[in-house]
Amino acid sequence: MAIRCPDPGAPPAMPLTPLQTSIARAIAVNRSPSSHLAGAAGLHLEPTSIRVSNDLDYFHDREALVSTAFAADRALLEKAGYTVEIMLSQPGFVRAIVARDKESTKVEWAHDSAWRFLPPIADPVVGYRLHPIDLSINKVLALAGRDEPRDFLDVLFVHRTYLSFGSLCWAAVGKDPGYGPEMLVEMLARKGRYRAEDFASLELLEKPNLAELKLSWIAALEGARRLVKILPPEDSGCLYWNPVEGKFVTPSGGTTGLIRHFGCEGGILPQVGDPEFIVGDPETQHELRKPVRVVAPPERRQDPMQPVRPNP
Repeated sequence: MAIRCPDPGAPPAMPLTPLQTSIARAIAVNRSPSSHLAGAAGLHLEPTSIRVSNDLDYFHDREALVSTAFAADRALLEKAGYTVEIMLSQPGFVRAIVARDKESTKVEWAHDSAWRFLPPIADPVVGYRLHPIDLSINKVLALAGRDEPRDFLDVLFVHRTYLSFGSLCWAAVGKDPGYGPEMLVEMLARKGRYRAEDFASLELLEKPNLAELKLSWIAALEGARRLVKILPPEDSGCLYWNPVEGKFVTPSGGTTGLIRHFGCEGGILPQVGDPEFIVGDPETQHELRKPVRVVAPPERRQDPMQPVRPNP
């Protein structure tokens, strides 16, 4: 499924709360490819999502950017009439409660690795956000590392919206080379055992159907198991780009004609000039118009890159 940038003239169709939307708009001017919205809020900007995020997460490519971005955002928010109460502040991470008119939400500014598959994309509401493909891969890794019902719902959402669960698992080992594709799939197969009350604390636009969720999860796992057994082992950690269809795909019937797309520092476009990725913003074009090249598989790192942020 192709990922398209939002129409700058379209109204926001997103399951953010009104307060979250107003905060995101207020500080959108401070966003850039190196300071962007990520996390569940970045993922659930899509109109097909059923889940509202509990907070806003802004990721930064360098630790020093966190304090600078927070100071600039705080100034804009307070000027707009919000109160900003710092709950936790340390190098590379700030958590605050932002409130106005007796409503509040949590906002976090954090340092995260700049290693990704694609550059962040410009967004008419939030400024910049991490690319949906990278957000999807992050969600797969999050579910592997913890057993949270919200991550489970998010993984099924990206599986049906962006790219198959199997393809995301295949690519995810490029970001966290401690995993192999089969190992990651089998670790994730242990998830998915939830009861109705496990979803009670989540803000959902519709009640989850446990039977449908289970069937969807079993189908996703079966597809992922088949996929990781047939793909070339030397390709592990990559996405597959179909230059004819102009989108990332799940290989079926072999990988002939597909471009192997590996991650790198800052991310890279699979095809320069693709209108689905380059928007009419001068800064975006400056950041994204890189020479066309096939990125070689990265050397396996000893330690996976993880966000520098404490547990909530």
